[in-house]
Amino acid sequence: MNDTNVSNAVLDRLTREWDALTPEAQKAARYVLENPADVGVSTVREIAEAANVKPNTFVRMARQVGFEGYEDFRAPFRDAIRRGTVSFPDRARWLQEIGKSGELGGLYADMVGAAIRNIEETFAGIDATRMQAAAEAIWTSRQVFTLGVGVNNANARNFTYLASTGMKQFHAIPRPGSTPVDDLAWADEQDVLIAMTCHPYRTEVIEAVKLAREQGMTVVGISDSPASPVVLNAQHGFVVAADTPQFFPSSVSTIALLETLLSFVVALSSDEIVERVERFHRRRHQLGLYAEEPE
Repeated sequence: MNDTNVSNAVLDRLTREWDALTPEAQKAARYVLENPADVGVSTVREIAEAANVKPNTFVRMARQVGFEGYEDFRAPFRDAIRRGTVSFPDRARWLQEIGKSGELGGLYADMVGAAIRNIEETFAGIDATRMQAAAEAIWTSRQVFTLGVGVNNANARNFTYLASTGMKQFHAIPRPGSTPVDDLAWADEQDVLIAMTCHPYRTEVIEAVKLAREQGMTVVGISDSPASPVVLNAQHGFVVAADTPQFFPSSVSTIALLETLLSFVVALSSDEIVERVERFHRRRHQLGLYAEEPE
């Protein structure tokens, strides 16, 4: 996951130039994208050993993306270390106290701390301009297909459900009894695919993204690494932090990102959408779907 202090410009350059890199240089770039904090504190020999490539591979990679050499490439990462990180002493003390609260207190503190860090790291690497660009693509599209399988299936369907309270063009895929590629059979450049998967990446999501690009669709990719094939093949790629003390990837930052993206879409929409949402909920009250508050 990206260290929030590392220059996003350098990491963005790596992703933009990904296809131009040799396979060995891609291995080096992948290590940098997934472990940026190591760059500023490691020699070229140390980081090459960690990435399982030769030191010269890092030098060539740096030159391929426009730097004079590895030291020039590493400079922004070292500057980030000198600037330091934001400190949250009160939060740290709070988590320590939780950890002392009983047998499961340590686990509770670890889970809470991971959730907070995931959201902070995710939004530190995303600015409003990028979010707006993705939202505009969604708002101006004919149809929006939201794809998630496994743990992300619920995230995709929740996003689609919320969007459908005011807009008609949203579809969660795969549909029951179908496959993602079949659901995209008639989609084209007028449509958007929002695809999400975290490591280990699901092949059906990767294939759907590739097919979507071939058909001219706009892809919004959400994953846990800048080197994820879903992010690399998306016009609008977003990296979420998914670290957790448990064996399953965390969905906290993915849900927060999707909610923020949807809020941007609504903010860009016409006044009609607001009226639709209000009418949707009035209808639910009229049909007795909501419990009435006691007077």
